[in-house]
Amino acid sequence: MTDLFDAAPREGHVPLAAALRPETLDDVIGQPAITAEGSILRRRIKAGALGSLILYGPPGIGKTTIARAVGTMLGKEFRPLHATRDGVKELRKIADEARIRPLLIFVDEVHRFSATQADDLLSICEEGTADFVGATTGNPYHALPPALVSRSTILKLEPMSLEDMEQVVRRGIDHLHSTGLDVEMTPEQVRLVAGRSGGDARRALTTLESLAVGHPGGRIEITEAMLEEAYASAAINHDRSGDQHYDVVSAFVKSMRGSDPDATLYWLARMIHAGEDPRYIARRIMIHASEDVGLADNTALQTAVAAATAVEKIGYPEARIILAHAALHVARAPKSNSACRGIGAALAAVEQGAPALVPKHLRDAHYAGAAKLGHVGYQFPHDDPRGWVEQEYVPGLKPGSLYQSDARGGATFEARADQFWESVTSRKVPGTFS
Repeated sequence: MTDLFDAAPREGHVPLAAALRPETLDDVIGQPAITAEGSILRRRIKAGALGSLILYGPPGIGKTTIARAVGTMLGKEFRPLHATRDGVKELRKIADEARIRPLLIFVDEVHRFSATQADDLLSICEEGTADFVGATTGNPYHALPPALVSRSTILKLEPMSLEDMEQVVRRGIDHLHSTGLDVEMTPEQVRLVAGRSGGDARRALTTLESLAVGHPGGRIEITEAMLEEAYASAAINHDRSGDQHYDVVSAFVKSMRGSDPDATLYWLARMIHAGEDPRYIARRIMIHASEDVGLADNTALQTAVAAATAVEKIGYPEARIILAHAALHVARAPKSNSACRGIGAALAAVEQGAPALVPKHLRDAHYAGAAKLGHVGYQFPHDDPRGWVEQEYVPGLKPGSLYQSDARGGATFEARADQFWESVTSRKVPGTFS
């Protein structure tokens, strides 16, 4: 039954991001791998067999937009649900309706569905009652029930490029012009709004709208002061519990490992700007001081440990300097992976092989009767002028089977150690690159 309120046209302000929402995939900016002709999504729409689809990616990059466009192209009513607001009752009601008319069920934040909600959704998917599109910012392989993942096509959306974002902003300006708001922005200002939005189209359009509204009629010239006000406390996309967190941390540690100090500082700044716990960052630096620098420069670990202690006492904002100091030490230091690789190989040998017997000359001899048990024959290296004697420490373990030097030349600790031990033992130290 339709009442007066249903029939009345909706009044009030329509946000710019909603007003510009594309109606077909042809109008979507960005996501070419998903929206291009011949893509799996296009083929499913053409066949009228969408089935179950999961759209996965950070906020504001078009998940809901693409879902609505798909519904329009399929000629199906778009029925949105939200995992935190709509329960099993609403889901079953829509499923009943889908048996009468063609519907596209869209669930935002589908990763927040309860087990009961997920079970009902699975039955709808398996029966083919309605097409389903779920949107999630979490990695579906981690955040969704495996049964739902196995029954769905998963498409990952990427943050839009700077050029795509500039196109979004220009489209927003054109729309504002059509509504009587004569907004004037320089190309540099367009690029600034596009870049500061972090690949989030909704954020870019919201910022543009906030700059444009509330002015008297006539030409609206966007000033630097207006932009500074709009971005006074603006954050960037960085979900500290999701993929953004792990991706940025991964880029940070790989930049340190790759000896790129500029990239190291950039990703460090991204984490600091997003409010990442400085203690967490310090722990990552400590790990990689051993994993990636290791024996090439033992002082890197000392710096990292000192940084971890310092940030405990200091905190932000000054902790940023200490973190930069330690991260740059790791990035600029010569690299050796021998400690990380060596312990990995040793653990594998222990886990996969028969345990080696402790040679009798290495067994504990600090008690009466040890000699009667044969715990004799140990040669004390300090009694030799070289500080070293030839004796077996693990039966059958050949030199270089676990530890291989990563000395790459230069005055690193590992290179100096190799040179020393080769002179003492008259044997070449097994090396990764020799």
